[in-house]
Amino acid sequence: MTANQEKVGIFNPPYRALTIGIILAVTTVAFEGLAITTIAPNVAQHLNGLHLYGWIFSAFLLSQIVGSMMIGQQITKQGVYPSFLLAILLFVIGLTVAATSIHMFMLIAGRAFQGFGAGAMITCVYYSITLSYPDRLRTKILAAFSSAYILPAIIGPYAAGLLAETLSWRVVFWIVLPLIGLAIFLTIPSFRQLQTRARSSQPSSHKGFPKEGYAIILTFGTGLLLSGLGWITEWKGIVLTIAGILLMVHPLRSLLPIGTFTVRKGLPATIVTRGLYVACYVATESYVVLALTEVKGFSADLAGLIVAAGALSWSAAAWLQSKLDERDRGAGRTKRVITGTGIMIVGVVFVIASITLPGGVLGYAVISQLFTGFGIGLANPTTGAIALQHARAGEEGEVSAVIQFIDAFSPGISIGVGGAFIAMSQTLQWDLFTGVLLALSLQLLFMIGSFVISFRIQKAAATGTSIQG
Repeated sequence: MTANQEKVGIFNPPYRALTIGIILAVTTVAFEGLAITTIAPNVAQHLNGLHLYGWIFSAFLLSQIVGSMMIGQQITKQGVYPSFLLAILLFVIGLTVAATSIHMFMLIAGRAFQGFGAGAMITCVYYSITLSYPDRLRTKILAAFSSAYILPAIIGPYAAGLLAETLSWRVVFWIVLPLIGLAIFLTIPSFRQLQTRARSSQPSSHKGFPKEGYAIILTFGTGLLLSGLGWITEWKGIVLTIAGILLMVHPLRSLLPIGTFTVRKGLPATIVTRGLYVACYVATESYVVLALTEVKGFSADLAGLIVAAGALSWSAAAWLQSKLDERDRGAGRTKRVITGTGIMIVGVVFVIASITLPGGVLGYAVISQLFTGFGIGLANPTTGAIALQHARAGEEGEVSAVIQFIDAFSPGISIGVGGAFIAMSQTLQWDLFTGVLLALSLQLLFMIGSFVISFRIQKAAATGTSIQG
């Protein structure tokens, strides 16, 4: 590699359009996902569907899992270009259906299309990173990938609420379409070039039951589990939960890398580490807002600003890890994951302190978000780069899909179990504080597990690691 090649960055001419397009696509998906949390109550009231309120989010999550897995297989077979076009089309259909909804079931269908398209789109983005950027630039683009969530996290919920109040909640869906159009314009030329390379690799076909089928079964099982957790204090909730778990076991074994259940060193340990800390981060954000507003009496806008501090901290850490990765050429990636998960443990401890200790609630809450945000900002782009190192020729799409899958699946389970604790506390006439404390304590256990398993991450061999049996 020449000195001039060493100086080329992700915003230099060879990568500029693709980089901007990736950031814009991720920002658009992030904005839509975060904005819905603000307008969901308004939408449910308008469509007379408060009893189906949870499915506004569940439909997106479950279909995102299917989208990420199914498109990973299609990328391997047909290339990233047609797969990305399909992902965009489904996402736009979902936006249009949601924006024109006249019934709650219509809105839920739109959210399902959005989730499928979003999962497929982000998987295509990971695949393009694998093939378009050299290893020395991957942590940089993944850091930019993470940073693309910052602006939506800061202004998304507030802007969505303002639009819904002054114009209509439907505008929140319509406003995303021009951004998607610009992302297509910037990324399509690069994705079209990747098509030829994808075909020339001639990946081997999969034998036996297709992974798309396992993804659908897993989605159905997860739906049963999440529904059962909502009624966990009743016999039907227990039956649904057990049935959901039984349905999920075999698909998970088939969809995740070999050795994930035994936390084998390398790619399996990387995926488990990532799944646990992502689950913790997303659920902690949800429950700290609930605790601050409903237990401690803070206003929603102040709670939102506290969470925004975590987003800013995430961005700073993502930038820092990209500089460190450039300096040591990836040699310190495992250490950065260990450090990041350790910092997140401290953050979760401060979260629990913010609702349990008298006085200093605001200070503890801000510190907790700064620590958890910084920790995940350090670990998340790094585990993404490590996982992509393990991809063998022809398996880039599948590894990309696994990353997207675990980022969607693990927080859904974590939030669902935490929600069951809160529901249980109300049924048993405990106070809300007890339910929130149990939910946050679960996240602390997840983080400790993530930290311990992170020591089993190791650098990929030159040939990569197969994720198939």
